[in-house]
Amino acid sequence: MRKPLIRIVLTIVTVFLCYIAAVLIYGTVNDYQPEAVIALRAEQTADSTMIQDSVLTFTIWNIGYGGLGAEADFFFDDEGMLRSGNSMIYPPRELTEKYTAGIAQSVQTTRSDFFMLQEVDVNSKRSHFINQLGQIKNNLPKYSAFFAPNYNLPSVTIPLFEPWHFYGKVYSGVATFGKYQPVEATRYQLPGSFAWPTRILQLDRCILLQKYKLKNGKQLVLLNVHNSAHDKDGSLKRQERDFIKDLIVKEYEKGNYVIAGGDWNECPPNFPFNTFQPTGDTQGYEPRNVPTDFLPADWVWVYDPTVPTNRSVRDPYQKDVTFTTLLDYFLISPNVQVTAVKALNQQFQYSDHQAVWMEVRVLF
Repeated sequence: MRKPLIRIVLTIVTVFLCYIAAVLIYGTVNDYQPEAVIALRAEQTADSTMIQDSVLTFTIWNIGYGGLGAEADFFFDDEGMLRSGNSMIYPPRELTEKYTAGIAQSVQTTRSDFFMLQEVDVNSKRSHFINQLGQIKNNLPKYSAFFAPNYNLPSVTIPLFEPWHFYGKVYSGVATFGKYQPVEATRYQLPGSFAWPTRILQLDRCILLQKYKLKNGKQLVLLNVHNSAHDKDGSLKRQERDFIKDLIVKEYEKGNYVIAGGDWNECPPNFPFNTFQPTGDTQGYEPRNVPTDFLPADWVWVYDPTVPTNRSVRDPYQKDVTFTTLLDYFLISPNVQVTAVKALNQQFQYSDHQAVWMEVRVLF
């Protein structure tokens, strides 16, 4: 009786180990390995090729792939990569359609010369293969559009113990829309990565850098930023920040005007991460701050300190209960003057992030 039982146990263990090995081999073989620098083609073009105005407006927003609105939670931030528990792997199609339509409508009705968006899905199971880039383009027909992929896998094989409903295919990235046509649009791969095998499931972080002609002969340099999450020691963020710093300082030294904005996945310098949580319950989330000495003091971090821009997605959103903080903001060079900034408070209706709008004056 013992021998058949042992054979059954050995068979189960062998099958399980073969399954794990197959998942790891599949992920390693299909791991996205983009080149360090990629010139991007326009998804849509604008008529104007030179910026004449000195006053410009910008909006940043991590749209959460149309899957992380107020009713949604996310298994990875709750249960981890092994199982989903009672959390969503991705929301039902009707919620994704609701969130995506709300995002596209919000963008269309916001007065902004530039939109810098993160987590824009093009062809992903998690968003029911809805082309969000295409929908937003349709709502901004006179804007140029550029897309830089940072998540490109034929199948994300988690939750690991639930292969019958894997996260699945993901093709997603950052997208910038502008009323002007840039003279350059480039995807820069950010340095650093998680250790194997975690890296085969993670995003390949990048920045989308664009340059626009100004009437004084200089250029406006725009960086769409989406830095790493889930690096507990902050080592990836440090590498990414240093890379961005090197780029923007060089552009400023040329006499250009620099604006970087997006989801930094850490709080601005000296901003208390628990500002919006009167109960003191951070739900296990304690984001770091950008170091105060990251750049000279005449570079300015621009944000609205009165409105949170990111929420915990362990559970559906509840006002005054869900932990919220501020991770989305701009960085501007000394020759750019901020004249207004406002976070667009929608109570996280369509995404786990909220948009931030800024008006600046370029000091010709």
